[in-house]
Amino acid sequence: MSENTDLIKLYSGQILALAADIPHTERLTAPQASVKKRSPLCGSTVTVDLNMDGGRVAAFGQDVKACALGQAAASVVGAAIIGRTEEEVHAAQEQLKAMLKSDGPAPDAPFDGLKVLLPAKDFRNRHASIMLALDATVEAIEQVRNANCA
Repeated sequence: MSENTDLIKLYSGQILALAADIPHTERLTAPQASVKKRSPLCGSTVTVDLNMDGGRVAAFGQDVKACALGQAAASVVGAAIIGRTEEEVHAAQEQLKAMLKSDGPAPDAPFDGLKVLLPAKDFRNRHASIMLALDATVEAIEQVRNANCA
């Protein structure tokens, strides 16, 4: 198969549908943490705002300026994030990274929708964009935790 055919398959209908329907795209007015991540290779960016309550994500907003793959990942994260603990989000981040880089399985529920991005494992130049939403969310949660421990 040619690389163009592989790339066309990569942008499946499921990925494009997720990219077109990203939840929580309103930024929070008073977030406990706000983190912007950028993929240096393609320039995609995701900014995440969040509030924690009782060790769980209570409010979440995101500004996504990314390729369809980054948008699809942000869509899955946005749909699953409310109520999640730091441990659950960190596990999803590690599982997504393993899925893309070392043939690991798709992340566990409720982040299992990220399995739609499995075909992207062969396109290393897309990995950073796919990781943006979870990377920014993990960092924001860490910022909240660190501020509460100070």
